[in-house]
Amino acid sequence: MRSSFRLPRVYPITDTRISRLSHAEQVARLADGGATLIQLRDKHVSPFEFYEQAKAALEVANKRGVQLIINDRADIALALGAAGVHLGQDDLPSDAARLLLGEDAIIGYSTHSLSQIQEAAKLPIDYLAIGPVFATTTKENPDPIVGLDGVRLAREAIGDGLLVGLGGISQANAAEVIQAGADAVAVISALWSDSASIPQHLQSLITGLQS
Repeated sequence: MRSSFRLPRVYPITDTRISRLSHAEQVARLADGGATLIQLRDKHVSPFEFYEQAKAALEVANKRGVQLIINDRADIALALGAAGVHLGQDDLPSDAARLLLGEDAIIGYSTHSLSQIQEAAKLPIDYLAIGPVFATTTKENPDPIVGLDGVRLAREAIGDGLLVGLGGISQANAAEVIQAGADAVAVISALWSDSASIPQHLQSLITGLQS
Protein backbone atom coordinates (compact mmCIF):
# COMPACT_ATOMS: atom_id res chain seq x y z
CA MET A 1 0.00 0.00 0.00
CA ARG A 2 0.99 3.60 -0.58
CA SER A 3 0.25 6.63 1.57
CA SER A 4 0.65 9.59 -0.74
CA PHE A 5 -2.38 11.51 0.48
CA ARG A 6 -4.46 12.08 3.60
CA LEU A 7 -7.96 10.77 4.02
CA PRO A 8 -10.59 13.09 5.48
CA ARG A 9 -12.35 11.67 8.54
CA VAL A 10 -15.64 11.51 6.64
CA TYR A 11 -15.73 10.10 3.12
CA PRO A 12 -19.21 10.54 1.60
CA ILE A 13 -20.54 8.28 -1.14
CA THR A 14 -23.30 9.44 -3.49
CA ASP A 15 -26.55 7.55 -4.01
CA THR A 16 -29.19 8.85 -6.40
CA ARG A 17 -31.88 6.38 -5.31
CA ILE A 18 -31.80 7.31 -1.64
CA SER A 19 -31.19 11.03 -2.09
CA ARG A 20 -33.30 11.47 -5.25
CA LEU A 21 -30.72 14.01 -6.34
CA SER A 22 -28.32 13.99 -9.26
CA HIS A 23 -24.68 13.24 -8.50
CA ALA A 24 -23.84 16.86 -9.31
CA GLU A 25 -26.38 18.18 -6.81
CA GLN A 26 -25.17 15.75 -4.18
CA VAL A 27 -21.57 16.92 -4.69
CA ALA A 28 -22.68 20.54 -4.34
CA ARG A 29 -24.49 19.87 -1.06
CA LEU A 30 -21.67 17.75 0.30
CA ALA A 31 -19.17 20.48 -0.55
CA ASP A 32 -21.37 22.92 1.36
CA GLY A 33 -21.05 20.61 4.35
CA GLY A 34 -17.26 20.46 4.21
CA ALA A 35 -16.55 17.37 2.08
CA THR A 36 -13.15 17.32 0.40
CA LEU A 37 -13.19 13.77 -1.04
CA ILE A 38 -16.37 12.22 -2.49
CA GLN A 39 -17.00 8.87 -4.14
CA LEU A 40 -19.51 8.70 -7.00
CA ARG A 41 -21.34 5.38 -6.87
CA ASP A 42 -24.18 4.20 -9.10
CA LYS A 43 -24.95 0.54 -9.71
CA HIS A 44 -28.23 1.10 -11.54
CA VAL A 45 -27.48 3.14 -14.68
CA SER A 46 -25.69 2.42 -17.93
CA PRO A 47 -21.99 3.24 -18.27
CA PHE A 48 -22.87 6.08 -20.66
CA GLU A 49 -25.37 7.62 -18.24
CA PHE A 50 -22.93 7.26 -15.35
CA TYR A 51 -20.26 8.95 -17.46
CA GLU A 52 -22.56 11.88 -18.25
CA GLN A 53 -23.61 12.29 -14.62
CA ALA A 54 -20.04 11.98 -13.39
CA LYS A 55 -18.93 14.60 -15.91
CA ALA A 56 -21.48 17.07 -14.55
CA ALA A 57 -20.51 16.20 -10.97
CA LEU A 58 -16.83 16.72 -11.72
CA GLU A 59 -17.52 20.22 -13.03
CA VAL A 60 -19.12 21.06 -9.69
CA ALA A 61 -16.31 19.39 -7.74
CA ASN A 62 -13.60 21.26 -9.59
CA LYS A 63 -15.27 24.59 -8.81
CA ARG A 64 -15.51 23.65 -5.13
CA GLY A 65 -12.00 22.22 -4.76
CA VAL A 66 -13.33 18.71 -4.08
CA GLN A 67 -11.66 15.49 -5.28
CA LEU A 68 -13.90 12.87 -6.90
CA ILE A 69 -13.33 9.12 -6.79
CA ILE A 70 -15.28 7.00 -9.29
CA ASN A 71 -16.69 3.72 -8.00
CA ASP A 72 -15.76 0.64 -10.06
CA ARG A 73 -15.12 2.34 -13.39
CA ALA A 74 -11.44 3.08 -13.97
CA ASP A 75 -12.25 3.85 -17.61
CA ILE A 76 -14.64 6.63 -16.60
CA ALA A 77 -12.15 7.97 -14.07
CA LEU A 78 -9.52 8.09 -16.83
CA ALA A 79 -11.82 9.67 -19.41
CA LEU A 80 -12.89 12.44 -17.04
CA GLY A 81 -9.59 13.02 -15.29
CA ALA A 82 -11.12 12.25 -11.90
CA ALA A 83 -8.87 12.00 -8.84
CA GLY A 84 -9.09 8.22 -8.82
CA VAL A 85 -11.14 5.05 -8.61
CA HIS A 86 -12.52 2.79 -5.90
CA LEU A 87 -12.35 -0.89 -6.83
CA GLY A 88 -14.24 -3.91 -5.56
CA GLN A 89 -13.17 -7.53 -5.48
CA ASP A 90 -14.61 -8.22 -8.94
CA ASP A 91 -13.45 -5.04 -10.67
CA LEU A 92 -10.35 -4.29 -12.74
CA PRO A 93 -7.24 -5.46 -10.82
CA SER A 94 -5.57 -2.62 -8.95
CA ASP A 95 -2.23 -3.04 -10.74
CA ALA A 96 -3.99 -2.64 -14.09
CA ALA A 97 -5.85 0.41 -12.75
CA ARG A 98 -2.54 1.88 -11.62
CA LEU A 99 -1.06 1.40 -15.11
CA LEU A 100 -4.15 2.96 -16.64
CA LEU A 101 -4.54 5.94 -14.31
CA GLY A 102 -0.93 6.66 -13.43
CA GLU A 103 1.07 7.13 -10.26
CA ASP A 104 -0.79 10.25 -9.13
CA ALA A 105 -4.24 8.64 -9.12
CA ILE A 106 -5.93 7.69 -5.85
CA ILE A 107 -6.91 4.01 -5.84
CA GLY A 108 -9.08 2.54 -3.10
CA TYR A 109 -9.99 -1.12 -2.66
CA SER A 110 -12.81 -2.87 -0.82
CA THR A 111 -12.23 -5.91 1.39
CA HIS A 112 -14.59 -8.07 3.42
CA SER A 113 -12.41 -10.65 5.19
CA LEU A 114 -8.98 -11.08 6.79
CA SER A 115 -7.62 -13.01 3.80
CA GLN A 116 -8.72 -10.24 1.43
CA ILE A 117 -7.16 -7.63 3.72
CA GLN A 118 -3.84 -9.47 3.76
CA GLU A 119 -3.79 -9.73 -0.03
CA ALA A 120 -4.81 -6.10 -0.47
CA ALA A 121 -1.97 -4.90 1.75
CA LYS A 122 0.43 -5.98 -1.03
CA LEU A 123 -1.35 -4.05 -3.79
CA PRO A 124 -0.47 -0.66 -5.35
CA ILE A 125 -3.42 1.07 -3.70
CA ASP A 126 -3.71 4.21 -1.58
CA TYR A 127 -6.32 3.09 0.90
CA LEU A 128 -8.16 -0.05 1.89
CA ALA A 129 -11.85 -0.18 2.83
CA ILE A 130 -13.24 -2.81 5.19
CA GLY A 131 -16.90 -3.63 5.55
CA PRO A 132 -19.70 -3.86 6.02
CA VAL A 133 -18.90 -2.87 9.60
CA PHE A 134 -22.59 -2.81 10.48
CA ALA A 135 -25.79 -3.91 8.74
CA THR A 136 -26.36 -1.93 5.55
CA THR A 137 -29.27 -1.41 3.17
CA THR A 138 -27.36 0.25 0.34
CA LYS A 139 -26.25 -3.05 -1.22
CA GLU A 140 -28.68 -5.56 -2.67
CA ASN A 141 -26.50 -8.54 -1.65
CA PRO A 142 -24.22 -7.30 1.13
CA ASP A 143 -21.25 -9.28 2.36
CA PRO A 144 -21.31 -10.65 5.94
CA ILE A 145 -20.91 -8.02 8.66
CA VAL A 146 -17.31 -7.74 9.87
CA GLY A 147 -18.09 -5.64 12.96
CA LEU A 148 -15.63 -3.52 14.88
CA ASP A 149 -13.40 -6.57 15.32
CA GLY A 150 -13.00 -6.65 11.54
CA VAL A 151 -11.80 -3.04 11.62
CA ARG A 152 -9.28 -3.92 14.33
CA LEU A 153 -8.01 -6.91 12.36
CA ALA A 154 -7.65 -4.75 9.25
CA ARG A 155 -5.66 -2.17 11.21
CA GLU A 156 -3.31 -4.83 12.54
CA ALA A 157 -2.86 -6.35 9.08
CA ILE A 158 -2.00 -3.16 7.20
CA GLY A 159 0.03 -1.32 9.83
CA ASP A 160 0.21 2.36 8.96
CA GLY A 161 -1.79 1.98 5.73
CA LEU A 162 -4.88 4.12 5.25
CA LEU A 163 -8.08 2.40 6.33
CA VAL A 164 -11.73 3.28 5.65
CA GLY A 165 -14.62 1.70 7.52
CA LEU A 166 -17.84 1.36 5.53
CA GLY A 167 -21.29 -0.13 5.79
CA GLY A 168 -24.07 0.96 8.12
CA ILE A 169 -22.09 3.85 9.57
CA SER A 170 -24.08 6.64 11.22
CA GLN A 171 -23.70 9.60 13.54
CA ALA A 172 -24.25 7.21 16.45
CA ASN A 173 -21.50 4.70 15.65
CA ALA A 174 -18.93 6.55 13.51
CA ALA A 175 -16.67 7.37 16.45
CA GLU A 176 -16.51 3.68 17.42
CA VAL A 177 -15.21 2.83 13.93
CA ILE A 178 -12.48 5.46 14.21
CA GLN A 179 -11.57 4.23 17.70
CA ALA A 180 -11.32 0.67 16.33
CA GLY A 181 -8.59 1.81 13.97
CA ALA A 182 -10.13 3.35 10.86
CA ASP A 183 -8.67 6.59 9.51
CA ALA A 184 -12.00 7.51 7.92
CA VAL A 185 -15.63 6.43 7.70
CA ALA A 186 -17.54 6.13 4.43
CA VAL A 187 -21.16 7.20 4.77
CA ILE A 188 -24.21 6.89 2.53
CA SER A 189 -27.61 6.45 4.21
CA ALA A 190 -26.65 8.55 7.23
CA LEU A 191 -26.45 11.57 4.95
CA TRP A 192 -29.16 11.01 2.38
CA SER A 193 -32.16 10.23 4.62
CA ASP A 194 -32.93 13.96 4.67
CA SER A 195 -31.55 15.52 1.50
CA ALA A 196 -32.50 19.05 2.50
CA SER A 197 -30.20 18.86 5.53
CA ILE A 198 -27.17 17.20 3.92
CA PRO A 199 -24.71 20.03 4.64
CA GLN A 200 -25.77 20.18 8.29
CA HIS A 201 -25.66 16.39 8.74
CA LEU A 202 -22.21 16.16 7.19
CA GLN A 203 -20.81 19.10 9.15
CA SER A 204 -22.17 17.62 12.36
CA LEU A 205 -20.54 14.27 11.61
CA ILE A 206 -17.20 15.89 10.76
CA THR A 207 -17.27 18.02 13.90
CA GLY A 208 -18.17 15.04 16.06
CA LEU A 209 -15.16 13.07 14.84
CA GLN A 210 -12.80 15.98 15.44
CA SER A 211 -13.67 16.29 19.12
